Amino acid sequence: MSKSFQIVGIGNAMVDVLASSSDAFLAENGIEKGIMQLIDMNRAVDLYSRVGPAREISGGSAANTIAGAAALGGRTAYVGKVKDDQLGAIFAHDLRAQGAVYETPLAPKDHAAETGRCIVLVSEDGERSMNTYLGVTEFLEPSDIDEAQMAQAEWIFLEGYRFDGPDSHEAFAKAIAACKGAGGKVSITLSDPFCIERHRAAFAAMLKDHVDLLFANRAEMLSMYETEDFEAALGKAAAEIETVVCTDSENGAYILSGGQRWHVPAVPTEVVDATGAGDLFAGAFLWGLAEGHDLETCGRMGCVAASEVISHIGARAETDLKTLFKQHGVI
Repeated sequence: MSKSFQIVGIGNAMVDVLASSSDAFLAENGIEKGIMQLIDMNRAVDLYSRVGPAREISGGSAANTIAGAAALGGRTAYVGKVKDDQLGAIFAHDLRAQGAVYETPLAPKDHAAETGRCIVLVSEDGERSMNTYLGVTEFLEPSDIDEAQMAQAEWIFLEGYRFDGPDSHEAFAKAIAACKGAGGKVSITLSDPFCIERHRAAFAAMLKDHVDLLFANRAEMLSMYETEDFEAALGKAAAEIETVVCTDSENGAYILSGGQRWHVPAVPTEVVDATGAGDLFAGAFLWGLAEGHDLETCGRMGCVAASEVISHIGARAETDLKTLFKQHGVI
């Protein structure tokens, strides 16, 4: 009997505020290029006032992954907290419009925090510097996890950024237990090297004990296994996790599973905005897996989806991904 959901994602529900930026602007405002920094509400308001013209697009790493899988026709759901406010309404509308189920209870209007947002400053070279105000999404708690929904998931997809929330480890544990207890599988994305630094012990325990499929990029893989040797890091990951998928920018992706290894080349693309490349890679890969495709094909789907999302501003696909898969001979 098939389950209600192929993939259920849990992450930080965010709205991305995207603006172009010069390196000088980053320096003037104390922003380190190319990484994600956590900021408070005052800093978020101040930065927003300085950035100039911006586009507001629903984001959040796992939400982007789920939106990608949903756009492909996957049976998906998402768990992440927003407030009953303007940005919260934008977030919920955009995700449901892709076809994903989104039922997480809203934080009330009188909550002290606001809906989370990520001010993404896109440099001329396409590099993105993210300034993240978590807002109410930080307060996702175990009561927000619907065990029946988790039990109806073939895969759950956990976002590493969620480790920054006070109750997130407990919420993840509840989701994992419900999913695995019903025969489902667990995937996770490491999200960010600095996030790993903050929570290395928790990540290590989860990877060893619960994770069936790991998504990471080269920098995250090196950080997780505390080495500068990429091959050594891949080997360590593959020794403890059933399937390891590591993206490496223009070098494509590496997939390790059951003692086998595949390399999938990247799809050459002019980079307009790198935001969401890893998210869409994971969404297409998980969709392919849920649809019964082999790992190498899933990797090729991921690379095609990533190339689509970096060719324009914003972290959600704007071209029909199945059409692109056909054009690239993937399906």
